[in-house]
Amino acid sequence: MLHGKKIVVVMPAYNAELTLEKTIRDIPDGCVDEIIICDDCSTDRTVQIAHNLGFNVLVHQENRGYGANQKTCYDAVLKTDADIIIMIHPDYQYDPQVIPFAAGFIALGTCDVVIGSRIRTRHETLEGGMPIYKYISNRFLTTLENISFGQNLGDFHSGFRVYKREVLEKISYRRNSDDFIFDTEFLAQAIFHGFRIGDIPIPTRYSSESSSINFKRSLKYGIGCVWVVIKFLLQKTKIFKFNIFAADSACSAETIASEGVK
Repeated sequence: MLHGKKIVVVMPAYNAELTLEKTIRDIPDGCVDEIIICDDCSTDRTVQIAHNLGFNVLVHQENRGYGANQKTCYDAVLKTDADIIIMIHPDYQYDPQVIPFAAGFIALGTCDVVIGSRIRTRHETLEGGMPIYKYISNRFLTTLENISFGQNLGDFHSGFRVYKREVLEKISYRRNSDDFIFDTEFLAQAIFHGFRIGDIPIPTRYSSESSSINFKRSLKYGIGCVWVVIKFLLQKTKIFKFNIFAADSACSAETIASEGVK
């Protein structure tokens, strides 16, 4: 409990056998009440390691994608009485030791969403191992998104995020992509619905053990981000409406299933 708030961590896992335990071990003692792990049909020992650590694991029977993994995590966490939800990749790329500080901004009512920013200085980011092409694309996309969304965030594409419960209850995240673009859609939705977003610096490390998408998938992701920005602007100017910006009351799991939305 932090300021009387229950904190639950969700970890969308995929082939994280080398990093899952290290990520969990680095979470400061006493700052988290529960950890939910969802495995997206890993081909390694991720599930076994999680079980050895004493955790129950939600398991996809087929690989459904990063976004689909988060959907399962959020559906599960909303069945608990969590007040603050922390999503962190279990690939040890993001330092879990910042969890109590990030969650504090939610607990105090300062922010509704907090993002861990990997971009404090160019030197520090590149020294941490971020590939130069990813740094350049991150800077371009984050600048575009800040201007279009009316924000001033350091890193729109971080895998460390903290949410107030009401954000997950309001946003129609089930309508989002099952792929990596889920994260950008989620932030666009949060901004559209008026939630307050802030960020904090987070130590980041790139290594052979950390998950990463290749250049081709990064290019596809970048194009997807631009399309999300366009949809957001069209929605805000009321030129066109997109289902992802509907409130969750109009987007139940049953509705999604019946419409076949992925």
